[in-house]
Amino acid sequence: MAKLASHHLIPALGFSLTLRRTSSSLQWQQNFNTVTHFGVWKQQRRSLSSSPTKISMSLKAGIVGLPNVGKSTLFNAVVENGKAQAANFPFCTIEPNVGIVAVPDPRLQVLSDLCKSQRSVPASIEFVDIAGLVKGASQGEGLGNKFLSHIRQVDSILQVVRCFEDRDVVHVSGKVDPKSDIDVINLELVFSDLDQIEKRMDKLKKGKAKDSSSKMKEEAERSALEKIQTALMDGKPARSVALTDFETDSIQQLCLLTMKPVIYVANVAESELAEPSSNPHVQEVMKLASELQSGLVTISAQDRHN
Repeated sequence: MAKLASHHLIPALGFSLTLRRTSSSLQWQQNFNTVTHFGVWKQQRRSLSSSPTKISMSLKAGIVGLPNVGKSTLFNAVVENGKAQAANFPFCTIEPNVGIVAVPDPRLQVLSDLCKSQRSVPASIEFVDIAGLVKGASQGEGLGNKFLSHIRQVDSILQVVRCFEDRDVVHVSGKVDPKSDIDVINLELVFSDLDQIEKRMDKLKKGKAKDSSSKMKEEAERSALEKIQTALMDGKPARSVALTDFETDSIQQLCLLTMKPVIYVANVAESELAEPSSNPHVQEVMKLASELQSGLVTISAQDRHN
């Protein structure tokens, strides 16, 4: 039976869009590095209310990570009646599993009472359990191309990182190393974005704007792509690049993978839920999340298989 310590997981996703370009990693950790019991969370996620910061009526979050880190177990724990296969072998998930969860927010009922609404419709989050990524995915290794296309369709990324030791659960790299795991996934996302940017810039060079408005848009897009390309070459995500609103709008259609807000999900042993920060692997993930200007949530999502 998987247990989940993710009381702030869904609110964190709501904040991830609001704070995509302005929040500091310190704020993320203060708000979301919180541990509670799965039973409490399960009761709250069934309520008909929305997140502290309401962005839209629906948000799509992709659950990603290396094979066998707990992605499908997390999906099954969060989503009511989740039935994603969780097995002790790589690529047990091929096609993505999808589930929708209402977002708790006590303010919704207050507003409904004030307006005398006949019906209240909470904001929701659509979780997508995506196949495990391996090194070389951007060149088609494993289920790489399919994996990356699924990530491109989501609004926010939950990257599950294994922070527990268990000889019975196979690690695709042979050992638990959160930094290496995070680097593998982030580099594949960077390589995919670089490839897409190069193709787009080649297309811009060949094309000619027909009017001044189109020319301004192309110049803004070219400027944004050059800035992002430089950052990616330095190993930094696109979301770390300072762009004008016009530049940001000009590249929206590309759906760059490293532009999406990320929350790292440190998956620890159930016995470590009370003090996850004492786990050296979690400490490493906290440091990386801070450096990458990303959120952090600690959970325990493990299934045992014979």
